[in-house]
Formats: sequence, C-alpha cells, structure tokens
Amino acid sequence: MRATRIIISGGGTGGHIFPAISIANALRRMEPGCEILFVGATGRMEMEKVPAAGYKIVGLNISGIQRGSIVKNLSLPFKLLGSVRKALRLIADFKPDVVVGVGGYASGPILYAASSKNIPYLIQEQNSYAGITNKWLGKNASKVCVAFDGMEQFFPADRILKTGNPVRKDVVDVLNKHHAGAELLKLDPLKKTILVTGGSLGAGTLNKSIEKHILDFIDADVQLIWQTGKFYYKGIIERLGLDFNPNIRILEFLNKMDLAYAAADLIISRAGAGTIAELCLIKKPVILVPSPNVAEDHQTKNALALVKNNAALMITDSSAEDTLVKEALSLLNDKDKSKIYADNIGKMALPDADDMIADQVMLLARKGGLD
Repeated sequence: MRATRIIISGGGTGGHIFPAISIANALRRMEPGCEILFVGATGRMEMEKVPAAGYKIVGLNISGIQRGSIVKNLSLPFKLLGSVRKALRLIADFKPDVVVGVGGYASGPILYAASSKNIPYLIQEQNSYAGITNKWLGKNASKVCVAFDGMEQFFPADRILKTGNPVRKDVVDVLNKHHAGAELLKLDPLKKTILVTGGSLGAGTLNKSIEKHILDFIDADVQLIWQTGKFYYKGIIERLGLDFNPNIRILEFLNKMDLAYAAADLIISRAGAGTIAELCLIKKPVILVPSPNVAEDHQTKNALALVKNNAALMITDSSAEDTLVKEALSLLNDKDKSKIYADNIGKMALPDADDMIADQVMLLARKGGLD
C-alpha cells in the first residue's frame, strides 16, 4: 500500500497556521510515512512557519480584499483564477487522498480544486461564525470539524463534528508551574497577578487601556505581565522605561507562554478562536476584548459564545480604554465570580482536537469521501 497523501491548506495568521501544524503532527503520529503537502499564500507567515516545523509548502499568489485601495483590488480576480489553475495542477501532480482546509486565503482555491476533481475534503472551522468561503465550500465538504455549538446554521448537520480547535500542547501545559512562572518573570508568587496579551503583533486598544491606568495596578499592589507585541513595545518602553515598577513586567513577546499563563490569576486577551481554545484548557478567569478589525466580526461572536455560558467577561473594544482595568481589578478581587468563570470555561475545553481531526482525515482517505 502506498503512503496516504494529504494536502493541508490555509494560513495568514498564527490562528490558522498553528492548528494546521498540530493536525499535521497528529497525522504523522498515526502514520509516520504519510506524505503531507501544505499550500499557503505567497508572502504570508505560513511560508516561513511551516518549513520551520518540518513540512513542505507551496505558495499560491492569492490575497484578500484591501480596504481603502481600489487599485490593489483590481488584480484580485486575476489572482484568484491563477490560484485556482495552480491548485488544479497541484492536485493533479500530488494526487492527494484527502484535502484539509483550515481557513485563510489559500484554502478557497485548493478546496475548490479538490471538489472539482471529486477528492474528499475536510474543513476545520475555528470560529463560532463561519466565513463566506467556508459556508460556500462546506456544502460539498465530507466533514466539517467545528469548535462551537450551533454551527448547523452554516453547514449540513450530518457533516458536522465538534472537535474543538487544535492547540500547541506545550503552551497549555500549566499544571504546577505557578511558582516557576513567577520565578522566570521575577514576580512574587504570593501576589495577585494579571496577564495581558494581544498576540505576537500586539493589540493597540489593550496597550492604550493598560498604559492609561497603569498606576491603578501599582495602587492595588497587583502584579502585571504585559505582553505588548512588537509593534508597540518600543514606544511604551520609551514612555515608561524598562524598569517602570517592580510589580510591572513589560515584554515584547512571551517565549514561555505556558509559564506566563501559569503565573497569572486573571487573563486579559483578544478573542481569536485559537486563543480561546487555549484559555478553555487553562481554566482561569478571563476577560475578552474582541478585535473589531477582523472579517465578519468573528472575535465578538467567539467571545459571546463564552459569555452565553457564563465562562468569561467580555468588554467591547470601544469601551475598554475607560473600563477594562477597573473591571479587571474588580474581578480579581471577586473570588466567587472568578471561580464561576474558571469552572465554566474549563467545561468548554476540548483537549484532543488534533487527534480527533486527524482521525477523520484518515477515515476519509480510506473511505474516499462521504459516508
């Protein structure tokens, strides 16, 4: 028997790339000799991250709609046609048994090409509200793996499987690491600590909110792990200084995210699907501030899925600058409310998403598509 051949497509952000790599790793654990080819968008971060994880990737010249630039958007139809042609050639050359789409610009052309050649494909929909491309492609998908309830409004109910979103296992391994995290960050393990993270690039609203009320943390004798992101770090350090206060740790990036999560008593974050999957596994009280700058307001819908289950507090981006720090300090001092949020977010955890999705991929490869 020849090795199973799988194409995994998508990327653009870490929220798409890391789940894709997690699925690939799970497939390799199941069948070490399986052949995996990634398809991404030329110039996007997957073209660097995927090879670094040990996998081959091919790029499509595809991009999204550019806000405020009519001229740049004129080339989109030509890019789309060219990407579909290249996707069809990749399908013909690689001869995959199954194709997996995780979202991002490259997913559309390659899943369309797979559909046109009657090759089974699986969609991994990470958000609680499906995007236009996935809704369209989901009609012919063999399986749609989702992370939230109520996805029947977007996809055929008989194709849906609730698996959760794959996460980086090392990032959520926080058990018995509180003291180690405090030690690494030079913090007092006995003091209350808040972690603020806006991802590797940072979140302007979170940073403005924290900086505006930075003295409130000092007055409350609460420690702060403040991950600013690379776009904002230099300016914040220039204004506040590197050693602003012993209770405040200002960091551009967190290399040991597991230890930062472990050191924190409360976490403030954006509401990307991948981040929420991690937070459910970490089981700590969370305040979500959804980014308003994502397609179809996905992050607000993701956050509301937790709010509905009394599993997190949500603060809008527009109100965060005035209310976020006050609400965070209030929640930190409310043991009962904090416990309710921590318990309920933990109930939403789905820890084995990568293995569950990989199982479905291998089943489709063997069965050749729909049941």
